Amino acid sequence: MTIDEIKQLVKADESRTLEVKKSTGELKEAMHAACAFLNTDGGWLIFGITPSSLKIVGQDVSDQTQRELSQALSYLEPAVDVRVEYIDVPNSSNQKIVAIHFDGWVWGKEPYTYRGCPYYKVESTTKVMPREMFEERLRASKPHKMSWERQIAEGFPVSNLNEKHIMDAVRLGVRGGRMPASAQSLSIEEILLRFSLMKDGQLLQAAIALFASDVQDYPQLLMRMARFKGNDKMEFVDSQQVRGDFFDMLDAGMAFCFKHLNIHGRIVGLRREETLDIPVEALREALINALCHRSYDSISGSVSLAIYDDRIEIENPGHFPVDITPENIKQPHDSKPFNPLIAETLYKCTWLESWGSGVVRMVNACKMQGVPEPYYEIRPGGIAIIFCRKTVRVNTSGDSNGDTRGEIQLSERQYDILSYIMIDGDITATMMAKLFGISKRTIDREISFLRKNGYIRKETKDNRSPWVVVKEL
Repeated sequence: MTIDEIKQLVKADESRTLEVKKSTGELKEAMHAACAFLNTDGGWLIFGITPSSLKIVGQDVSDQTQRELSQALSYLEPAVDVRVEYIDVPNSSNQKIVAIHFDGWVWGKEPYTYRGCPYYKVESTTKVMPREMFEERLRASKPHKMSWERQIAEGFPVSNLNEKHIMDAVRLGVRGGRMPASAQSLSIEEILLRFSLMKDGQLLQAAIALFASDVQDYPQLLMRMARFKGNDKMEFVDSQQVRGDFFDMLDAGMAFCFKHLNIHGRIVGLRREETLDIPVEALREALINALCHRSYDSISGSVSLAIYDDRIEIENPGHFPVDITPENIKQPHDSKPFNPLIAETLYKCTWLESWGSGVVRMVNACKMQGVPEPYYEIRPGGIAIIFCRKTVRVNTSGDSNGDTRGEIQLSERQYDILSYIMIDGDITATMMAKLFGISKRTIDREISFLRKNGYIRKETKDNRSPWVVVKEL
């Protein structure tokens, strides 16, 4: 490195990748920054520049200086191999710049410490790394030793697992060609060994998350579900919690969606097809991903499903892999599951696909149904996927210019009425009352609502003419 390169480097002041010190007299604080560089995006540590004015002053470099610097670097663990550069300062006697470059941390490598303490960079500031982040990086570097899913489920016998869930999973795996047919004749213990969910005759915690029938000792095996009135959390319509294994929570989440989302119907040939506001396959994929890839370490963490008038949010504790962001997650990427053991078991059972294709399938399902693509948000302590509900807009202003100042969503019954009218515009309220098993007065009220809001009209001004559906389902 040349002095001109040094000048160019420090031109923009200290940053996430640059730390300057006046001299090696500040070696302790400098090594904190070096450790932070190693744990973040890497960067340059430069001695001989005043931090306030960024003036290049240099310093004396003796054998003692070099020994002290070498000793300080030796306190970084794991050991680092760095090149220390000494650059002469022009027009000065024996003054030198000391420059050291540190490579950034890569996911899957052990986090660095200085004298046993980890540091990382937050913009230009060096901070002590939070315990949760440090432990998570340790688990990433030693997944076979440190991850939650691979820890022994002490005191939890095989008899406390849900045998039906296990055998159902095996049958799906056989049917999908990912497990041999002979797996169906194996004992529960043998199946768990095939799934790598046992070690030395004891269950791993991954087996609990997947198949436990009793989860009272695992408070994080929880899903919270809520239907809110409006678009905020001010008022509940329904609130539920379910504790259980992966399959219990997935079933409960899907049931909650069917309970609170509008069912849309349309006639295809002689068959009536029903869909939810959001494609069922997209919702199921999102819930599977949330339950599979969440962090199970925190006993207070849980997956949440929140339904609002305008959106659905599914949130799980955890974070994206280091090279995945809300912006690029829809692009092709390798699968990097947070819980590889759980993910591999679900893959064998056909509940999960590999190669990071789940997001693409959700996007495609939404496109086919004509609803907006889902998007992701990073939140404190978690990741959320948001589906926008397709809201039906109607003219409530009373004018004729098409202004849409209000919005409504049709009920399941109203969609059914529209479906019957599409089949037979001559159908009467009396006939529909018999089909629905309700009073004619109720049907009249629903028809009046649909007519008032522009969904149906008479073919002609003659009130005896057939009904016509004006707005598509």
